[in-house]
Amino acid sequence: MTETVIEGFGYRRVRVAEGVELNTAVGGSGPPLVLLHGFPQTHLMWRHVAAELAADHTVICPDLRGYGDSDKPVGGDYSKRAMAADTVALARALGHERFALAGHDRGALVAFRAGLDHPGAISHLAVLDVLPTLDMWEAMHGVSAAVGFHLYLMAQPPGLPEQLIKGAPDAFFGYFLDGWAGDASAIPGPVRAAYLDACRASVDSIVADYRASAGADLDHDRADRAAGNRLRMPVTVLQQDWGAALGYDAAALWGAWAADLRHETVGWGHFMAEEAPAGVAARLRELLAR
Repeated sequence: MTETVIEGFGYRRVRVAEGVELNTAVGGSGPPLVLLHGFPQTHLMWRHVAAELAADHTVICPDLRGYGDSDKPVGGDYSKRAMAADTVALARALGHERFALAGHDRGALVAFRAGLDHPGAISHLAVLDVLPTLDMWEAMHGVSAAVGFHLYLMAQPPGLPEQLIKGAPDAFFGYFLDGWAGDASAIPGPVRAAYLDACRASVDSIVADYRASAGADLDHDRADRAAGNRLRMPVTVLQQDWGAALGYDAAALWGAWAADLRHETVGWGHFMAEEAPAGVAARLRELLAR
């Protein structure tokens, strides 16, 4: 693998909305599978899993709007609803009306929203190490909420969060890359540097993404809960045991959103697609066989 691309994948920019093109890596052939990255990463986080699954799937790995080499519209819509629409538009632009979808961290929130907003387009859904936005905010309380300090920082009105993060971007984003990794060697130096370069150029849009989770994203989840909307497709959730630390039952929370659910607590670090790619790929194959 070279430093900034997934080896064997082709790259293109795909227009998904007015003023928004996504940098996208595509490889393999077969049933389509879209992989959405998390924070503070880019599509490169899927490099091992994507290469494995490209043996029998068309694997599509975009940078989310506001991240990596994708467009970062100033003052744009960074709700997960908008990013979910981007994802569906991306797949359609590549010739796929229906596809499997997996997401990690922020990308998992986009995938969750796509499953609710576009159930006819999503055949299977995988979520890696996150709770739905509404459940996340409800689970955060007391001193234990300090683990999510960045959620509260970036939820503040425009101005202060951006200024603070731009003052020391490598320290801020590097804190999560180093602190959340169960195995630091899983993110080698060149990849870590690529993540930091991408984040340094994306502070405003990354903050806008997080700010949306304290606004529009929360409103959308509340509306779906009130309406009784649930995910209709087979769902797999892989999570660390955050519930033990924060006092919630993750499987029960996810069970309220998905009828056909397989929830697994794993011993991998947060960056599981990089730390345990064989395990993640195996779980995705099991999901796709359902």
